[in-house]
Amino acid sequence: MEPTKLPTKIKVRGAKVNNLKDLDVDIPLNKFVAITGRSGSGKSSLAMGVLYAEGARRYLNALSTFTRRRINQMGKAAVDSVEYLPSALALRQRPQVPGVRSTVGTMSESFNILRLVFSRLGSPVCPNGHQVPPTLDVAENDGYVTCPTCGVTFRAPGAEDFAFNSAGACPTCGGLGQVRQLDASLIIKNEDQTLEEGAVASWHLPGRNFMPIVANAIGIPIDVPYKDLSEADKQRVLHGKKQFVAIDIPSSKGKIFHMDKAVYENAFAAVEDSMATSKNERTIAKLNKFYTFDTCPDCHGTRLNPKLLKQTLNGKNIAEVADLPINELREFATTIVDWLPERMHKLGSDLVAELRLSLQPMVDLGLDYLTLSRPGDTLSTGELQRIQLGRTLRSATTGVLYVLDEPSVGLHPANVTGLIKAFHGLVAQGNSVVVVDHDTRIIGAADYVIEIGPGAGKTGGTVVDEGAVDQVAHSPQSLIAPFLNGTATLRERPVLDDKALWQKGQLAIEVQHRFNIDDVAVKFPKNRLTTVTGMSGAGKTTLVLDSLIPAIEADVDHRTLPHHVTHLDRAGIRHVVKVDSVPVGKNVRSTVATYTDILDRLRKLFAATPEAQSHGYTNSRFSYNVKAGACPMCGGTGQISLDVQYLPDITEVCPQCHGQRYNQATLAVKWHDYSIADVLALSVDEALPVFAEEAGIEQTLQTLHDMGLGYLLLGESTPALSGGEAQRLKLVSRIGKRQNGTLFIFDEPTVGLHPLDIQQLVKVFDQLLQQGATVIAIEHDLDLIANADYVIDMGPGGGINGGQLVATGTPKTVSETPGSVTGKYLKAQLALFQQHTKK
Repeated sequence: MEPTKLPTKIKVRGAKVNNLKDLDVDIPLNKFVAITGRSGSGKSSLAMGVLYAEGARRYLNALSTFTRRRINQMGKAAVDSVEYLPSALALRQRPQVPGVRSTVGTMSESFNILRLVFSRLGSPVCPNGHQVPPTLDVAENDGYVTCPTCGVTFRAPGAEDFAFNSAGACPTCGGLGQVRQLDASLIIKNEDQTLEEGAVASWHLPGRNFMPIVANAIGIPIDVPYKDLSEADKQRVLHGKKQFVAIDIPSSKGKIFHMDKAVYENAFAAVEDSMATSKNERTIAKLNKFYTFDTCPDCHGTRLNPKLLKQTLNGKNIAEVADLPINELREFATTIVDWLPERMHKLGSDLVAELRLSLQPMVDLGLDYLTLSRPGDTLSTGELQRIQLGRTLRSATTGVLYVLDEPSVGLHPANVTGLIKAFHGLVAQGNSVVVVDHDTRIIGAADYVIEIGPGAGKTGGTVVDEGAVDQVAHSPQSLIAPFLNGTATLRERPVLDDKALWQKGQLAIEVQHRFNIDDVAVKFPKNRLTTVTGMSGAGKTTLVLDSLIPAIEADVDHRTLPHHVTHLDRAGIRHVVKVDSVPVGKNVRSTVATYTDILDRLRKLFAATPEAQSHGYTNSRFSYNVKAGACPMCGGTGQISLDVQYLPDITEVCPQCHGQRYNQATLAVKWHDYSIADVLALSVDEALPVFAEEAGIEQTLQTLHDMGLGYLLLGESTPALSGGEAQRLKLVSRIGKRQNGTLFIFDEPTVGLHPLDIQQLVKVFDQLLQQGATVIAIEHDLDLIANADYVIDMGPGGGINGGQLVATGTPKTVSETPGSVTGKYLKAQLALFQQHTKK
């Protein structure tokens, strides 16, 4: 009898997810497979929408009904068949932004193990203050220990007691490590203004714009500059008691609105009352601007109840251990077992091994400079993603399909090496790894490459090329081949000499002490493209997002500079526009047409047709978010959700409007033979000739096309767009206007971009520069760095090894700077494309 041959490939047949065109493809099992292609070509649809969705769904189907009801499940993918598919784990492109309670320790789950180590192996303190040596009694007697000094029996803290998000929280700050106080200097926006002119910033909050009238009614002068008010009146503005008065409020149209019982709410109460009733993250972030945050005076930022810090482990308390960089923490862990009494060695060895195992992936992925106590909201995207990846790698399973969507996002080229090592490690353990990525080093290290395309949207969704790296790198039809073999043009822009570089002026900032930055002075050339580079944790975010932006905003508002900024020259910059890769819009109601001005203009066009006018339809009739125009069954979303009890909800195209979002009467109105739904079904490029005569719409469509977004449908849902698409969409309203006093700051603008799309992005930057803008990008992508006018490289490493200026200058200058890690990789990239770089 012949042995059964094991399958060697996952066979996907007839995949129709999103723009996939009835795709048939074989994906090798037990290999590292890279899927590449242009933005919007269908890579993620194949990897996440077919492989992961089906792999996870089939695994979940093997669980009990009871369990499945408690898991957020996904529906069946639009594919005819998928054979030989292992159960799948996925890592998404954009990790969720951590909340204020998250730390590296809670996110990596290493702090959970550290809590267990402390509770079982630590030296507790009895109620009479005696330090009790470590004892097995804690594990054997449900935590009860007898003090050998005074004989009292007490319960030692358990693992749960060391959790700052529950029982172990510091009572003063509630486990946040910080206390916040309202700051009068932030509440009074401008002391030179009168109350009438808006001196009190907190009275600009919603529902309080009439507060100066109330202040006037209770006898506070509102036509005198705030600084000239008497001390008593200033106190009434800031802390005056709540009282009711009758007032008359004039409306903008000259009518008088009378209020019998208007409440006087002082400047501090306006913020406190808003904070007490607000659940919205955005509103809370706005309100936080009125507070100063200080380290909690009782727990000193450790987040834990100070009583817990008396329990020690080899001379250190839990907060001191959590403050050690991970590489030092692993060293410390090796000393624990020898410190324990002999009969605890077995338990100690097991727990310490578990702790070291939980830290290992972070070491492998280059995060060993982080501490477990580091707040999650201070980490960069790349750091967040590697913590997420580390948690996945720790499981050390076999026979699993790992699907990773752009794991190189936010990673310095030096960290990509560790990532590739991790992928090969997973394959060696008997797993299959499928990675969607544009990084040519990741693609070049794969066992097999599948290229989806050739274009994006309707022009994508087919297999352009597949095979071993060498095969694809020399294939005439492959779009990624020129970037793998070095025949593409790397630099698209002229190199400026020193005089031309600084010709338009310079922004300058000096940061005294913030996180790992100590006394760093930096200059940015005005009206040029600058990239800020360096390893994860080198201080890029601290310099640009935490220092430069708040300093410019404070200076423009005539407020004092942030305490860590000792000098700023903003060189006439008045506006800062921060562009990140956070998705646009919250739900399916947000589309490309609603996010730009296109739908507003379309509604006017349709309302102006003779047919619409004969029915008395106004602009609002042609909005799918308004009851009059929307399909009554789906309410304008174009889809309905069916609740199928313990199976995942099924989302179906609305049976009444067939996904068109509008009711029949609205769809009957035609503009040049198109209904409003027909127009929304067009792609940007298809719509361009249709609206050639409509200047306003044509201009926005042309901008979208120039940004490489011509493949997007006008009715396409924006929350589903990739990070790179979201960033470019946010810029649409900015292109074509003068931007002389504007600074654009991009946080990793190459997220999700193919090298060809990066060339398109460089052209977009050039448009902004021609309009007079200054552009700064925090970036790791070597193709973009090579196209910058000026590079500021931070480092040399991350965390305590970072925070310094390593190199500044043109890309070529930085590539030749010894000691610059970015320079080393940039030099190799410039050498690969040497003969194809425009001088």
